[in-house]
Amino acid sequence: MTSSSRWARRLVPLLLLVVWLGIGGAFGSYAGRLGEVATNDQAGFLPRSAESTEVIEEQKAFRQDETLPAIVLWTGDADGPVRDRQPEATRALASLEGAPGVTGRVSPALPSEDGEALQGVVQLEPGSGDRLAETLERIRAAAERVPGTTVQVAGPAATQVDLSDAFAGIDGLLLGVALAAVLLILVLVYRSVLLPLVIIVSAVMALALACAVVYVLADNDVVRVDGQVQGILSILVIGAATDYALLLTARFREELTGGDRFAAMRSALKQTWGAVVASAATVVLGLLALLLSDLTNTRALGPVGAIGIVCAVLSTLTFLPAVLVLLGRAAYWPAKPRAAEDRRTGDGVWQRIASLVDRAPRKVWALTLAGLLACAAFAPSLTSKGVPLDETFVNDAPSVAAQRTLSAHFPGGSGNPAVVIADAGRLDRVVAAAEDTEGVASAAGATASGRPGGEPLVVDGRVRVDVTLDAASDSDAAKDTVARLRTALHAVPGADALVGGYTAQQYDTLRTAERDRTLIVPVVLVVIFLVLTVLLRSLLMPALLVATVAVSFLATLGVSALVFPHVFGFSGTDPSVPLYGFVFLVALGVDYNIFLMSRVREESLRLGTRQGVLRGLVSTGGVITSAGVVLAATFAALGVIPLAFLAQVAFIVAFGVLLDTLVVRSLLVPALALDLGPVAWWPGRLARGRGEARD
Repeated sequence: MTSSSRWARRLVPLLLLVVWLGIGGAFGSYAGRLGEVATNDQAGFLPRSAESTEVIEEQKAFRQDETLPAIVLWTGDADGPVRDRQPEATRALASLEGAPGVTGRVSPALPSEDGEALQGVVQLEPGSGDRLAETLERIRAAAERVPGTTVQVAGPAATQVDLSDAFAGIDGLLLGVALAAVLLILVLVYRSVLLPLVIIVSAVMALALACAVVYVLADNDVVRVDGQVQGILSILVIGAATDYALLLTARFREELTGGDRFAAMRSALKQTWGAVVASAATVVLGLLALLLSDLTNTRALGPVGAIGIVCAVLSTLTFLPAVLVLLGRAAYWPAKPRAAEDRRTGDGVWQRIASLVDRAPRKVWALTLAGLLACAAFAPSLTSKGVPLDETFVNDAPSVAAQRTLSAHFPGGSGNPAVVIADAGRLDRVVAAAEDTEGVASAAGATASGRPGGEPLVVDGRVRVDVTLDAASDSDAAKDTVARLRTALHAVPGADALVGGYTAQQYDTLRTAERDRTLIVPVVLVVIFLVLTVLLRSLLMPALLVATVAVSFLATLGVSALVFPHVFGFSGTDPSVPLYGFVFLVALGVDYNIFLMSRVREESLRLGTRQGVLRGLVSTGGVITSAGVVLAATFAALGVIPLAFLAQVAFIVAFGVLLDTLVVRSLLVPALALDLGPVAWWPGRLARGRGEARD
């Protein structure tokens, strides 16, 4: 080799390292700045084409599109009925008119039927969590001037403030917990000083680049970011980048025994880049399938998550090889790289698992499949009709406690009515039809004065009617009432009535989530099948892998159906949780099958199908298990955000990944491949028996 060639070999990794250090230095701060372009506005979580969304658009004409109701509650903490404090409470509310953040007329304080509580509604201007929090503090301060009472604030404005508090500090806390978990696992598994740090830095570089790209796109309204998307992006990039890094570093360690680190890296990249790119492609295409969703925040996750995965691949295939080549054997110190053949011998755990699978493959896959199907049998019992408001936050939140007080003394839907927009000429008939609907407590048209009994407010020939429901606005009974209300009002001739409001939004979200699952799940399965077909050059094997991952997902849902109510105390599941869980589990879970079967195919072409399966299982067992544990730990870190939605997603993905890693990839898939033999690779060259003579 000439001197110029040697310099070129050293110069390329140095240049790559300098480029990535520049990226880290220039974009590192963006990982903590996504909150600047994120929005946690509840309207952003609604279906784009639903009836309740149409109502929001029509409300703009009534100048009520930009308001959030805050429901002020007074309960007694002294002798005497609190209804005697109604004049003081009304004056306290009236003093808020014109205050910063308060818009429109403020309602009077109204007593409950039992006389033990008062309530008033204050319409607020939407804004950031901090701005709304300041406005709520002013409201609370004014309300507390009523002597002998305890004050609470409920309603959408209070809920949004609690949501903002839940996402406060998400960047630092979530990232810190995830990185600490990954670092600890890597140190325990590899017993190396430098390698875990190198992998962590590679993941952080990928996250910095991803956050910078997403920040620019979000700032220019190309993509949308909210707290959920923000948190999932961090976890997704850290987990995926670490998984891809583990595959590359494990293969580089095998090749290093030849002595030439540059040749070792060329060989390692040659053997792993296809699996890494195919794995990333399944996740990217699976995430982009979310663009088919009609839910705004679900659609938002698609491109944002895909950007994160692409950045993870770029870092793994450029930054990481550069650093490993420059460090050489020192990257694994104090451990010493060993040849792949050395790790295939002996009585290690993966050698024993391979021997078990080899002795009785049919028995292994039959028992494993039976266990998965037994768990999957509970999947239909998983309730995905939404999370009640009092379970939205893992820890008790002020808005939740206030909602419980509201429901105890007033009709469940009080202060948060269904909103009807209808033709002004049919106002009386619309009100009558609404009041005749089962589950409706009262209905009244909005007035120009903002006071009951005034002249109806007519805008462009349309009127607004507020319909108070008997049941709590977040309950299944309230959603059923909305369905009946729509049926009744749609039947009023010439009314052209639309039913919206909080409960209708929840109902439409539930229906849309069901539609999304029906559409997106088959698309994701087809996409993954096509990627596996190209990678493995087979039709039967990809079909088997997709089927095993799908069974694993159903088994995870079955376990979740038992764990959520009986361990975590969740009475329901967010409608989007099954879809999120499916996309992450199927797209990410198939990664481990890709890592395994790409190595199995490589070995089978040399040694025959049987030995190829066994060698592939032993060679990849440790690294894939480590990758699965790391990914499960990173997703489990979502649990630090006190929201039921993210806690549910965290459990489903973490448990499902471990199930895929420890059961499906370790037992089910190898046993099926061994039992079927070369036919499993039909119609590829392995199915024709190539290499079987050497088996």
